[in-house]
This record gives sequence, structure tokens and C-alpha cells, in this order.
Amino acid sequence: MYPVDLHAHTIASTHAYSTVSDYFAVAKQKGIKLFAITDHGPDMADAPHRWHFMNMAVIPRMVDGVGILYGIEANIKNLQGEIDCDEQMDKHLDLVIAGFHEPVLQPMSREENTQAMIATMASGKVHIISHPGNPKYPIDIRAVAQAAVKHNVALEINNSSFTHSRLGSEKNCIEVAKAIRDAGGWVALGSDSHVAFALGGFDHSLRVLKEIGFPQERILNVTPRRLLNFLESHGRKPIPELASL
Repeated sequence: MYPVDLHAHTIASTHAYSTVSDYFAVAKQKGIKLFAITDHGPDMADAPHRWHFMNMAVIPRMVDGVGILYGIEANIKNLQGEIDCDEQMDKHLDLVIAGFHEPVLQPMSREENTQAMIATMASGKVHIISHPGNPKYPIDIRAVAQAAVKHNVALEINNSSFTHSRLGSEKNCIEVAKAIRDAGGWVALGSDSHVAFALGGFDHSLRVLKEIGFPQERILNVTPRRLLNFLESHGRKPIPELASL
């Protein structure tokens, strides 16, 4: 098990069922050293208000030896790659994930979905693209992987896409992993947990990465320091409270 999880939802996204305190407790129990809270951006139907993201500094950075990243799973809004994380929100966050969600942007053609995803990466405002293997949003996987490398953006292999969310994703997720492997880019693993018990669950994602021989040195979750270095490479300031991780 890798000690970093980069995609988790709390009760602030009302279709999820755990508090931040629940996540800290489960992380401690499972030996997870660092996790990100990434509730849905405010354009999502049941998302928290934008103040949720601007007030995350009230959450302690470290609890019982476990660190937290303040994050968001923003929504890609249009072909221009705009997301629902404005400048005021962004300056309070460590991690910005962005992806397609039907309540915000309905699926388009393969060419349009690809254009929107690449434009999002090119904006410089996003660190990770969430669940790019969603079959409802077909993309030019090779073009997206090459753009991810160009813009230093990680593509997520989302564990829940193999179980109960975005059914039919597995084939695409395998192709995404192969494409980013061949392009020399970063992969991010996310449990996409909507209950704390699922935190750190990467079994399906890791099976796929092992099957295709994905290099461990290109997986962000291997160590907290690797992930923190990646965020700093995007211009994020070092987080002193997490320096020991």
C-alpha cells in the first residue's frame, strides 16, 4: 500500500459520508502518512460553498502523525478548460484536481472532450486530471497523455472506476496508464473515497499498473516527499508542517 491518497470526499459533498476527523483516524490506522481532501467544486449539484475551500486552514496540518493537503476536485466547465476554482479559492489550496462531471458539463464528442481536457491542463491551474478513463467522455488518450507530460500534469488512475463508479472504465484506464507510461508522465492514484474506510484503497489501480509494467518512479503516491516536490514544481510554497514527511 502506498502512503499517500490524493482523492477523498467528506460530508461537505453530501453524497459522501465521513468527516475530516474520520479520515485522520482511518489514515492513522492504515499507516497512511498524507491524504488530500478534495470535495467537489461549487458548480457541482451538492458541492460545498466556495467558502469551504477558503477556510480549510482551520484544519490542523498534522494529526497523530498524519498530514493533510487542502484540495478540491474542480469541474471542467467548457471547451476553454475553465474550472470552478477561482483565484481566491486557489490561493488557499495545495492541490487542484479537475475532471468531467455530468451535472456541470455534459459529454461531448471525442474531439471536444479532448480539447476541453487539454485546455484545462494548459491553463496551469490544475495538478491532476481525475478519472480520465470515464467511458462517458471519450478522449484521444495518446494526445491527452502527451499534453499531460508537456504541462507537468498527472493523470489519475481512479480506483473507484473499477468498482462502482463510471462503470466500463477499466479498458480505458488501462489505455490511459499505457499512454502515460509511454509518454514518460506522472500517474496519481486516488481512492476517490466517499467514506473514510475506503481511504488508501488502490488494489485495482495497482493491479493494472503492475500488469503493464508502469515504472514506480512515475507514481506520485510512493512517498509524501515525491508528491510535495511535484506540487512545489508547480509553484506551490513548501508546507513547513509537512516537512518531516
